[in-house]
Amino acid sequence: MTMTMTMTMTMKSVESSLERLLTHEDVAHVLASVRRSPYISFGILIVAFLAALVLQRRYFSALSDLPGPFWASISRSWHAYHIFTGDHNLHLLDLHEKHGHFVRIAPNEVSVSHPDGPRLLLQSHLRKGNWYRAFAVPDQRYQTPQSTLDPREKIERSKSFISGFSMSHLLRSEEHFDRNISRLLDWMDRFAETEEPMHLDKFFSYVAFDNAGEAIFSRSFGFIDQGRDVGDAIQNSRSLNCYMGIAGYYLWFHRLFVANPVITWSGLLPMGHLFATANKALEARRRDPDARFDIVAHWFRIHKENPKQLSLRDIEAQATVSVAGGSDTLSCSLQSFVYHMIQQPASWKRARDEIRAAQAQGRCQSRVISYEDTQQLPYTLACVYEGLRKFGPGPFGFPRVAPKGGIDIGGRHFPEGTILSVNPQIMQNSKDCWGDDVKEWNPDRWLKKDDQGETTSGIEKMDKYWLVFGMGYNRCPGEHLAAIQLFKIAATIVRDYDIAQVDPENEWKWKAYFTVVPHSWPVRIVKV
Repeated sequence: MTMTMTMTMTMKSVESSLERLLTHEDVAHVLASVRRSPYISFGILIVAFLAALVLQRRYFSALSDLPGPFWASISRSWHAYHIFTGDHNLHLLDLHEKHGHFVRIAPNEVSVSHPDGPRLLLQSHLRKGNWYRAFAVPDQRYQTPQSTLDPREKIERSKSFISGFSMSHLLRSEEHFDRNISRLLDWMDRFAETEEPMHLDKFFSYVAFDNAGEAIFSRSFGFIDQGRDVGDAIQNSRSLNCYMGIAGYYLWFHRLFVANPVITWSGLLPMGHLFATANKALEARRRDPDARFDIVAHWFRIHKENPKQLSLRDIEAQATVSVAGGSDTLSCSLQSFVYHMIQQPASWKRARDEIRAAQAQGRCQSRVISYEDTQQLPYTLACVYEGLRKFGPGPFGFPRVAPKGGIDIGGRHFPEGTILSVNPQIMQNSKDCWGDDVKEWNPDRWLKKDDQGETTSGIEKMDKYWLVFGMGYNRCPGEHLAAIQLFKIAATIVRDYDIAQVDPENEWKWKAYFTVVPHSWPVRIVKV
């Protein structure tokens, strides 16, 4: 009874205090001002809406129980910031090691590292996330297979382009690739003679860009001949690399200020320069009927037979994307191979011994080892694959949209519309996929014994977790172009040179944007 009376008196005291407060002339004045000003009222509504949105995303979403950074649960800002700073892959790797297979990286996106993820998300025909729309290059009028979200539409669009990227067709240009690779070797010979430090990262980029030009347009851009970034095209591509990683998450901004016809016409950054470089090469190729049957020759033939199926605008867009995608990724792959191999002298020696044995049998004799001969060097190829596994060119997740009814992965249900992404660098460093020695350098994981006890390639047994070039219907069309150059350059360098860092303690530097390209690890070259 006493407690009840006390509570009643307390309530009356609070009410009395509120009445005195609300009738205070200062508060009344403020309330009157709010009523008179629609701007203040609107501001209060905006604040209330944002507060409600934050609370809903953080505490009442179907993904609220998943671990991840606080800011990632309420906005895309956490993810975008770390893409901009170029370290999002490291943060994501740390988060997965701490929290397991599922990490929330945005209000409606989950990064998946479960071993079933690649099969369930990438090998099935799930719709791609809206992020891919940014690959309409240079603006939304120019659609590409990469920017097409619906799997059936993407497959149909890809059919017009894929024939030019076939292995058999690309090998017809091998002698032209060899010319540029020979120029790379000329530069290495020069640095070996002068004993000056060489920045292999730059020269790998030069030869990668030039061979992309050879494959697509039957012409180099002149980078490797001059040994420099002609017209700052490569530097511009790196800036675009950063921008593209973020642009897909802010499409309204991207289309309003960047991906529009005005910017395309003006040639302003970040799209215009790369588009202009590719388009200039494309126009020169169109005026050269005597050029060899290169990649764009396939596209021109399809355009001539059916302009509605493949327009000139489609060709211009895909040419731009192919030049960008076929260069930085190869440069990173070559750097990863050399960087890791020079830290493993036993692997370098074993690969060279394998090549020497092949030479004794009459193979691997030409200045640039042929692609055919590289395919009979299982340990050397295993080192290439192990370098890519340790550090590949793709630090970005492949986002897919959970289908109608949702999807179950590893015992967890994700509702319809959830963005689920599989990151290749995360998967290539997963113990669940590669074993307890995942952090160690071990090329032998890629080998097997045949029926006669001979060591052969066992690459196919790794396919279900091998995501360096993607997987499923959105697999990278330039995979064969990269493989031809990567295997040839890697084998030739191991055969002919000893390489050591100027400072053995120096770690390379890199920025992980849409792709990742290392730099700043100068080396000394010795020709053997």
